[in-house]
Amino acid sequence: MEREQESLAAQLLRDYSAGSSFFFASPKRTMLARGVFATVPHEGGTNSMDGLPARVAAVLDASREAAHDIPVAVGAVPFDGRVAAQLVVPMTLQRAGPLVFDPAAPAQLPLAAKYTMRPVPEPAAYLDGVAAALKLMQEGPLRKVVLSRSLHLDTATPIDLRQLLHNLARRNPHGYTFAVDLPPHADGASGRRTLIGASPELLVSRSGLQVIANPLAGSAARSPDPVEDQARATRLMASPKDLHEHAVVIDAVAEALRPFCKTLDVPRGPSLVSTQTMWHLSSRIQGELKDPSITSLTLALAMHPTPAVCGHPTELAHEAIGHIEPFQRGYYTGTVGWCDANGDGQWAVTIRCAEADEHTLRLFAGAGVVVGSTPEAELAETEAKFRTMLQAMGLGGAGVQP
Repeated sequence: MEREQESLAAQLLRDYSAGSSFFFASPKRTMLARGVFATVPHEGGTNSMDGLPARVAAVLDASREAAHDIPVAVGAVPFDGRVAAQLVVPMTLQRAGPLVFDPAAPAQLPLAAKYTMRPVPEPAAYLDGVAAALKLMQEGPLRKVVLSRSLHLDTATPIDLRQLLHNLARRNPHGYTFAVDLPPHADGASGRRTLIGASPELLVSRSGLQVIANPLAGSAARSPDPVEDQARATRLMASPKDLHEHAVVIDAVAEALRPFCKTLDVPRGPSLVSTQTMWHLSSRIQGELKDPSITSLTLALAMHPTPAVCGHPTELAHEAIGHIEPFQRGYYTGTVGWCDANGDGQWAVTIRCAEADEHTLRLFAGAGVVVGSTPEAELAETEAKFRTMLQAMGLGGAGVQP
């Protein structure tokens, strides 16, 4: 049975097709949804997330009444309510166990392509932005702000998103690999859009009354040298700046979950987790719900955005992001996942990702700025985080032409 599940999971990955699928792989489950039976409506207003769980529940109820036997909503929620959530009830849904790859098998990287790259903002402007954020902290109550960058990559060769998704999944066995269809740009400049990535971070999951959140905050780039790599991990675990950054996030997540839970277990201190490119401070928070009517999406929205992707206090950090970042994040630093009619579901933080169409990729990376940060160190952290996508593209930081 286990091998059958592994074979089915691999087949679901092969069956993914951009423009008609939703793919989501976690450490224990693989999901492929296809087609659209119903779309969760956007009701306008200033915040698209107002009333979103109720709208999802109404669409799921209507789907069941229409004899549709797949009462699950899948998709992506944006960073803020200026952008509409993209959630649908699919026509078909297949589930399997975790993806398992043969480590000896070739990686099958995408065919070689020449890319041109345009950073937004330019590195010098990002350094200035971090300095501006530090000045705000010196002058007022802002304690943390997460500032992000993007890389715009263009190629004349159509991008093979199925192969890119395969590469991301292979390099991210302990995280959350996803691909979500997005609506076309409002200006009609391009057709199909896809949100694709490999997040290391679980925002929240719900199974029955059991709730799990796993915030990550405080990071260090990995090193190819094993001795140096371990030294970086050790320094991260002892870093006052990173431990403070992590504590701010954990306190906020626990505060958001506590009203919904009759028990909540919050670790006293973080542990270390790693991806192929980064070390992270991690805390696994577990709780039991008071009320079974509270859905995974309700919990996700109560926590979102956490200080790990926005800052603290939230409103001040959001305001600073709006002033400093020269682009709208869209779905980056939002959440991606699913919620069923029982309220169960799983939502990952939308990081280590890109927004793609046929010939372009817009990559995103951010870093948490707190007192003690330096602009140069935060810039270096974003460069390291870009490597998740760049290496999956077969670039590894090389082969990109500025």
